Amino acid sequence: MTPDEFARQAGLEFSDPSLLLRALTHRSYVNEHPDALEDNERLEFLGDAALDFLSAAWLYNHFPEMDEGQLTRLRSSLVCTEQLSKFATEMNLGEALLLGQGESMAGGRQRPTLLCDAFEALIGALFLDGGIERVREFIEPRLQETMKHTFEERSLIDSRSMLQMWAQAEMGVTPEYRTLEEHGPDHAREFVVQVSVRNRVQGRGRGRSKQEAAQQAAENALRRIGYKVSDLGGK
Repeated sequence: MTPDEFARQAGLEFSDPSLLLRALTHRSYVNEHPDALEDNERLEFLGDAALDFLSAAWLYNHFPEMDEGQLTRLRSSLVCTEQLSKFATEMNLGEALLLGQGESMAGGRQRPTLLCDAFEALIGALFLDGGIERVREFIEPRLQETMKHTFEERSLIDSRSMLQMWAQAEMGVTPEYRTLEEHGPDHAREFVVQVSVRNRVQGRGRGRSKQEAAQQAAENALRRIGYKVSDLGGK
């Protein structure tokens, strides 16, 4: 597949086609073709930084309930080698890569690390060609789709964040939490928190802190509404 064929298939347009050519050029090709100007490693470096920034910004805006640790774990899952190589495979990026003969015969077009690097290089090329908004338009729909699958991994996302994603996708609102009770001595306080969506109570929870009680309230709410990952749709 030629670079032009890849661009048409992927729905991409470049003002500077040489950027796409460079993004698709692996160093093994440059080693075998002295006339090739540059491999894609510098673009890979740039694309990696752009992906980190945009995925962090997207998560920050979509999950205000999450703390830094949760956001970091989620970002890692969104831009890990396995996930980026999947994006590349979905685009048939491997078929368009310019590889040296040895690398190609060794299965480089299917190698996850190579595909991940090429995808990052493509991001770098998009950034240089059209700026950060161009990259945002390209990557955010993929992040949204990936989140539907990531939500199945409960160790990565807490109940408050899951409830918020559901409420925003289904109703366009953010859940509201209210502390109903607070009692007990300082060393053994207990809190009761209620969560509502559009002024309708969805769940209550108890805990040794407001945060713990809110998490339990969110978990009870998810159970009550019969939450499913598919409920997130593509919104």
